[in-house]
Amino acid sequence: MITAEYIAKLVAQSLAEDIAGGDITAELIDADARARGRIVTREDGILCGTAFALEAFQQIDPSCHVKWAAQDGEAITADSLVCTLSGPARALLTAERTALNFLQLLSGTATTAGHYAARVAHTAVKLLDTRKTVPGLRLAQKYAVTCGGCYNHRIGLFDAFLIKENHISATGGIAEAVATARDVAPDKPVEIEVENEVELDQALTAGADRIMLDNFTLEALRDAVAHTAGRAELEASGNVTDETLVAIAATGVDFISIGALTKHVKALDLSMRID
Repeated sequence: MITAEYIAKLVAQSLAEDIAGGDITAELIDADARARGRIVTREDGILCGTAFALEAFQQIDPSCHVKWAAQDGEAITADSLVCTLSGPARALLTAERTALNFLQLLSGTATTAGHYAARVAHTAVKLLDTRKTVPGLRLAQKYAVTCGGCYNHRIGLFDAFLIKENHISATGGIAEAVATARDVAPDKPVEIEVENEVELDQALTAGADRIMLDNFTLEALRDAVAHTAGRAELEASGNVTDETLVAIAATGVDFISIGALTKHVKALDLSMRID
């Protein structure tokens, strides 16, 4: 999903935002000075964003060297080494914040995803992210979700239909919306949101590929699974929390979408130290 070109462009934008006319504080250091350093984690988590961090250091100076003690998707423990650094002192310090920003956000995203995935590892359900991402960082965050053991929903508005209440109203009904979607882009998967069993039946009759069960009770979810009997994929959405997740997974739905995977992320606490 993410490419070297994508990483390079995103990192370049972030460095330009930070440096602008120049790192005046780094100019306090002798231009020929070299240094060694390390990045450590102050809390447990799942590492993600190593390619972004490496790109930040090397865009400032290609002679910067990073040796990783862990790779994306691997668990890291509090007070452990994440990587060692070496290179021109000015370059290491100039790239520090951009590198850490990527590592902290993406590791936090992966850690959140890993927490949720572990809660339902005993079931067959797949946990999905949403489009509730930090603007400009969607692909990076969706990559981090996969590093944490969860899955991606559609990437944007272009790669799959997700027909919700307002779309249904504007097109005249569930059947009309699904039929129009098949005409507009017959090669794209069609998912439709329903709010009750009547709408579920309409979506099944219309031939939707996946049906989103919006804010269904646990009993209603179980009934929907039994009633659908494999005729379409079922996705539970709405009111999914740490407390409700396992019970929702136990109803037998195929997917659970969770906006919190990318929306309510707490950055992992990482720190860089120059030796």
